[in-house]
Amino acid sequence: MKHKSTSKKNTRKIVNPFEFTKNENDTRIYKYEYTTEHIIADEKNNLDKINDHKLNNSIIWLNIDGSNIEVIKNIAALYNIHDLLLEDILSHGQRPKYDEVNDVIFTLLYMLYYNDETKEIEIEQISIALTYNTVLCFQENANKDVFKNISALLKNKTSKLRNRNADYLFYALLDTIVNSYYKVIEKLGIEIENLETTIIENPRQDAFKRINQLRKELILLKRNTLPVRDLIAAIMRMENNLLEERTKKYLKDVYDQIMQANELTENYRELTMSLQDLYLNTVNLKMNEIMKTLAILTAVMAPATVIGGIFGMNFEKMPIIHNNLGFLITVGLMILIPIFMLWWFFYRGWFKKEY
Repeated sequence: MKHKSTSKKNTRKIVNPFEFTKNENDTRIYKYEYTTEHIIADEKNNLDKINDHKLNNSIIWLNIDGSNIEVIKNIAALYNIHDLLLEDILSHGQRPKYDEVNDVIFTLLYMLYYNDETKEIEIEQISIALTYNTVLCFQENANKDVFKNISALLKNKTSKLRNRNADYLFYALLDTIVNSYYKVIEKLGIEIENLETTIIENPRQDAFKRINQLRKELILLKRNTLPVRDLIAAIMRMENNLLEERTKKYLKDVYDQIMQANELTENYRELTMSLQDLYLNTVNLKMNEIMKTLAILTAVMAPATVIGGIFGMNFEKMPIIHNNLGFLITVGLMILIPIFMLWWFFYRGWFKKEY
C-alpha cells in the first residue's frame, strides 16, 4: 500500500484499507514446488490446480501478488487458513503482528521502499503463513517482485533453501523484508548528510521544510519496524514443530538486524532534531552578520551626518565658514573619519565572519 503526498500539501494520502481489486487479472499467483533435486516454477491462473503436486515430499511456496479478495479467500480455503487469519490478510493498515492458529504460523509485516522521486517511504503489506511443507505469501502489489532474490536462490541446487525445510524459506522471506529496511535507512542517511551540508552552506527555507519531512518519514519507518522486533522475538520463543531449532538460530540473526535498524532509525531521528537546531542557529548567525553590517554602515555614516548637520546650521558666526578652504576641510573630515573608523573596525576584527 503506497502512501503518497501531494506537492501542494505535505500530507500523506491514506488509502482505503478495505478497497480491494475485483479483477482477478490484477492478481498473480506464482507456485514454486521443489525438492533437493528438482524444482518446478509456474505461474498459476487456475485455482483448481493449485493443490496439484508433481514432486513427492516437496516443499511448496505459493506467492500471491495482488489483493483480489476472491482469490485470497479461495486459496485460504484450500490451505485451511483460519477465518481470523484471513481477516488479517484482507484488513490493510494493521500493526505488524504474528499469530499461531490451527498449525499455521502467521506473520503480518510491511516491506518498505524509498521513492527517489517523491523522497518518501512507500509501504506494502505482506502476510506470510507457514504450514506443513508449505509457505503462503500474500503481497499487496502485483507489479513488484520483492522476493526475486528468493526465487533466484531456489534455482540454485546447492543453496540452503533447496536443502532445508519450509521453515527455512519462512526465515528467508522475513530476512528479505528486514533487509529492505536497511535500504530505506541508507537512503534517508544520505538525505540527512546532504541536508546538513546544504544548511551549513546556504540555510534556505526549503531546507527547514525538508527537515520536517524527514522527521515524518522516520516516524513512519519506526512505526513499521519497531513492532517487527517483538514479532521476531515471539517467533523465536515459539514451541512449534513447524520450526526447527537450527532455524531459530537464523531468526536470531534477523532479530539482531531489526534491533540495529531500530537503533539507526532512532539515531537519525535525533540527528534531524540536531539539524533543526543547526538550521535555526545558522539563520540567527546570518541575521547577526546582517545586523552587524548595518550597524557598521550606520556608524561609518554617522560622522558625516553630524558634520553636515553642524555646518548646515543657519548661524552667521561659525568656525572656518568664511575660510576659502572650509568646504574642502569639511568634506575631507567627512571622508577621513569614516576611513579611520573602517580601519579601526578591521583592526578589531569586526569584519571576520562568525560562521
